[in-house]
Amino acid sequence: MLTIEYDGTGFSGWQRQPGKRTVQGELERVLSVLCACPVQIDGTGRTDAGVHALGQCASFSGEFGIPTGRIAQAANDMLAESRLRGGDIRILSAREVRPGFHARFSARGKKYVYRIRNAHRMPVFLRNYRYHVRTPLDIGAMRTAVKAFEGTHDFAGFMAAGSNLKGSTVRTVWEASVTAQAQQEEQDGCDIEISVSGDGFLYNMVRIMTGTLVDIGSGKIFPQQLPGIIASKDRGRAGHTAPPQGLYMAEVYYDEESL
Repeated sequence: MLTIEYDGTGFSGWQRQPGKRTVQGELERVLSVLCACPVQIDGTGRTDAGVHALGQCASFSGEFGIPTGRIAQAANDMLAESRLRGGDIRILSAREVRPGFHARFSARGKKYVYRIRNAHRMPVFLRNYRYHVRTPLDIGAMRTAVKAFEGTHDFAGFMAAGSNLKGSTVRTVWEASVTAQAQQEEQDGCDIEISVSGDGFLYNMVRIMTGTLVDIGSGKIFPQQLPGIIASKDRGRAGHTAPPQGLYMAEVYYDEESL
């Protein structure tokens, strides 16, 4: 199993696509060279274009000449654009796992974080890594509201319109929180981080949850309305879809016996 971090700015998402640069495609290209045979990897989740990862996981199997302990360093050297600059994908670790393990289907759950710069101005070098919200947000209202997401709910109203999901839209959110940290360069500004962990997520679910919390923070939706919005399963009642660049796949959870 590989644990991977990447800057999603220069990719058309995780999933391989003909003629487009993707995270999966880049990793498979490099691993196929290292292992001297075609390699296809399975990721835990398919992040969209512009979405980042701090702890994406992927699995692949086969008989290879390169020792597992050397895969990460060798692949990272090939992924780097140069020894000085480094690359936008990095394999954090590689480990052998049990036969039958699958990075997606063996996962018990995932954690995502979403980062917002709430200030009049935002440094140009953060534009690909934060959602810039200029309107002052009521952090207290967002903290109160976010707890409504916790528990087992039908999150059909927090799934992108037109999704062709085959199966249940019921998911369990274990923990959801909002934290804020003031920025010295902006007397009235702060960085906000929304953290959500659970057993699974629908397409754009975290981005819609974030957009809804931003609408609550700006006074467009009241915190006490959120339980009813969730229960309605109506996408039209939830908030806007936050942009991709603030979203990070932070961690994937596995039971030890599955590894």
